[in-house]
Amino acid sequence: MVDEGKKLISRRDFLRIAGLSASSIAAGNLPSTSHTPLMSKMSPLSKQAAGKVRPWWVREVDQPTVEIDWDQVRRFDARNTVRGLGFAKYAGQAELDRLNKLDAEIEKKRILEGIPGYTLQDYALNDAQASIARGKRYFLGPQEAQTPEERGVPKWTGSPAEAARVLRASMRHFGAATIGFVQLDENTRKLIYSHDPDGKKIVFEEVDEAYETSAKRVIPNKAKWVIVYTVQMSTETMKRAPTILAEQTTKLSYGRGLEVQFKTQEFIRALGYQCLGEASSNALGISPALAVMAGLGELSRQNRVITPEFGPMVRIFKMITDLPVEPDKPIDAGIMEFCRQCKKCAEACPASALSLDDEPSWETTGGWNNPGHKAYFEDSIKCRTYMKSEAGSNCGICFAVCPFAKKEKAWLHQWVKAGVSTFPVFDGVIRSMDDAFSYGAQKNPEEWWYLDLPEFGIDTEQTTNDG
Repeated sequence: MVDEGKKLISRRDFLRIAGLSASSIAAGNLPSTSHTPLMSKMSPLSKQAAGKVRPWWVREVDQPTVEIDWDQVRRFDARNTVRGLGFAKYAGQAELDRLNKLDAEIEKKRILEGIPGYTLQDYALNDAQASIARGKRYFLGPQEAQTPEERGVPKWTGSPAEAARVLRASMRHFGAATIGFVQLDENTRKLIYSHDPDGKKIVFEEVDEAYETSAKRVIPNKAKWVIVYTVQMSTETMKRAPTILAEQTTKLSYGRGLEVQFKTQEFIRALGYQCLGEASSNALGISPALAVMAGLGELSRQNRVITPEFGPMVRIFKMITDLPVEPDKPIDAGIMEFCRQCKKCAEACPASALSLDDEPSWETTGGWNNPGHKAYFEDSIKCRTYMKSEAGSNCGICFAVCPFAKKEKAWLHQWVKAGVSTFPVFDGVIRSMDDAFSYGAQKNPEEWWYLDLPEFGIDTEQTTNDG
């Protein structure tokens, strides 16, 4: 339900406002902003060398836009999430069994009835993606690449800035969309899980080499840098949420993320260093928290990360290395501030699992939340129950309706994103525009099979420089 108190405007009125604003910008009438275009600070060669170009309206800041009380943050046990069997911890095994049975019955019914987005061909596509996404992962990596020692040569050396540049270049080549780095210290170590989803304990020890036993995964203390990266999801496909067709783009991204992990682990091994990866899906550490600290995006009302370049249409992955890299800072792109007024994802959530509060809170919703930061905490039990009892998929409606989930490269959309950061007074207008243009409306799942989409269903011409 949309709050009737929100003032909606017509497309004509919005374009008039946009035109006036653009004219004011051109005439220099709008207030100056502290957002200095990164492009203006670099020569063409240095832009290439940095390997890190953000939209001009994205600012690096010393503290993230989500408030953190590090004294209250504890290392989180990944078994406390509601993914997989974790749901039974909070709702009970009987309820999980009931929902799994209901989910199977709904799946069969939809296939037999040929419901768009849930046909046999949609499920077949989803199964094909799942086989890769659930593939074998390695904490220590495949360990097949030759090390410098095996080649009889010294290991690679370079400054932390050079190492960051080399990793960004290689990982973009492997398929990562954006890459950031976090240095582990007394506080940020708390963002590494205490236990992985499979129950193995994650510990830091004063050892030279990482190792793994039947009970634990050991990270050397000298491995102080987290590599955080995103992989794009198909916006066009996710607009078909909540269907099994939309769900498969999530699995596709997890499969691609796994491939990036393998290649990066082998690349770093061949340079002479260690790279420790996720031993299973969503393992090793808290993805949204690490992505925020790495400057890849801001925490949002979804209690997930929204990126300036791709909105929420990404999946986040992480690795730990002993290769010293230059860490990144958090960013302020006006996203969390925009979420305070927007509420579109929470209004669209059929499970009422997202917060409609005006302000974020320190108070968590359940044991699946990690305390110590101020956020719009979600009710994951409501979310998962809806997925199994009604959606028949991993849903994704909140991602699809987000005003930042736009991939069109028209000037209007770039103006909107920049306006969120530089002119927050327009936040309400931007939300109204999003409603007026019906951008959050679900698209026809049947139509998807007739589209001529690019590779992986993503806009391969869109880059991080388009802002």
